[in-house]
Amino acid sequence: MYQGDWTERLAQLFGEREAIVDVDDKGEVRQRITYDELRMRVAATAAALVEHGVTQGARVAIVAKNRVEHLELLFACARLGALFLPVNWRLAAPEVQYILGDATPSVVVVEPAFLPLVQGYAPPDGGRAVVVAVDDFAREVAARRAQHRATGATVAPAQAAVSTDDAWIILYTSGTTGNPKGALLPYRQVAFNALNTIVALDLSSSDKTVTYTPLFHTGGLHVLTTPMFANGGCIVLCDGFDADRVLELTAREQCTVLFGVPTTYERMVESALFKSGRGLAVRLALCGGAPCPRSLIDTWNNRGVVFKQGYGLTECGPNVLNLNPADVVRKAGAAGRPNLTITAVVVEDDGRVVRGAGRGELCLGGPCVCLGYWNKPDQTKASFTTGERGVPAGLLKTGDVVEVDDEGFMTIVDRKKDMFISGGENVYPAEVEKVLSDHPRVRAAAVIGIPSAQWGEVGRAYVEAKDAAAPVEVDDLLAFARARLARYKVPKEVVVVHALPRNPSGKVQKHLLTR
Repeated sequence: MYQGDWTERLAQLFGEREAIVDVDDKGEVRQRITYDELRMRVAATAAALVEHGVTQGARVAIVAKNRVEHLELLFACARLGALFLPVNWRLAAPEVQYILGDATPSVVVVEPAFLPLVQGYAPPDGGRAVVVAVDDFAREVAARRAQHRATGATVAPAQAAVSTDDAWIILYTSGTTGNPKGALLPYRQVAFNALNTIVALDLSSSDKTVTYTPLFHTGGLHVLTTPMFANGGCIVLCDGFDADRVLELTAREQCTVLFGVPTTYERMVESALFKSGRGLAVRLALCGGAPCPRSLIDTWNNRGVVFKQGYGLTECGPNVLNLNPADVVRKAGAAGRPNLTITAVVVEDDGRVVRGAGRGELCLGGPCVCLGYWNKPDQTKASFTTGERGVPAGLLKTGDVVEVDDEGFMTIVDRKKDMFISGGENVYPAEVEKVLSDHPRVRAAAVIGIPSAQWGEVGRAYVEAKDAAAPVEVDDLLAFARARLARYKVPKEVVVVHALPRNPSGKVQKHLLTR
């Protein structure tokens, strides 16, 4: 397996094929970048980083909306053996300062609008840090490319010696409770996640996707972007989601594969462009990040698109479980079975391994598992199994509860920590949310446990209506739930909200809901 900067090999393999179609916020094409040009851009970016003092092991941060510079920095860091650190620009200044203070990047490339988030940053060890505006940095890189074209002199630093287990990327988890943790992703995770994706989705160099999910998240970087590059495909890069714009780009650029979360797919379904189907060539749509209503799955599948849920996480890559096309309807609602290089073990509450059908915490092994967390040795140790009661040592404890059927298909039940106990019975909110979200007037739901003198805890549901003109009737929703759930699972309270609080990956931030 090749280590380091992929773009040298990709240019040899795919040359003049388009790698990136860069579009502006109106959907107009700014530039079309081939694999040959991407290689040159990465070489020049690496040279610019060296000029700014970046050495092997240093961290390089970017605080910006989706831009080509993210991808140039990603591979330039691989060339230098540095660590790429994309930072969530939607965070508040203290949160960004925490991440920078924890990871201590020596260079921070920042979009001007986000300069207030990084002002005052200096490494706590007293070292030097360079904060540079992204447009200024882009001009530096362009000047080096121009020098190369004019003189023929190479601008590329030599490839640093890196191994499969060396860290390449630090991705900070969403931090819905407490401070976020920086997951250390080694070269092997990115490569084997790409392999898993190519095999599971039958990707080819003719495939194309729109990348609109943020590149500071594993969904933006690794659901389709890096797998597309690994196979010579193309990404259409835009800096945010608008349903009409994404569908227009999908049709115009003849994109074949999409990724999104339930909310984005719901928005697309409501678009006149989706209803007309004009020019769409999508063969496959992947959905993750939150439970997906069965009605949404059926809507896309009925349009001839293979629409399937998946499952993944920052620490083990976003493409862990997979459904084959033949199973997406038969097993609708399931996330699938383990991908090619994934080891999956399900562990019951008493610590024993589930054999066959059953329910328990999903633990994962294989080359896609991360190295742990930056500067967090105790949390790293606590995140892996220790080899007790027949559970193999070294598996990542995901904290997600899954239901395994007799064919080995896994359905995500809930986060282990989100479960509450009502009248002695375990209630998994995601199971309830899935049912509530199938109601024709509900876009999404979030369920939490609240104290009850009689039952210990009961459910409170927060529901987001699809259409303000068609309000959710609470009594009707509860009757809908009672027909589909055991009585102890039916929420005792329902709160209708305009919008549920979400983080950038589309996950509902339950800690912001009133208990």
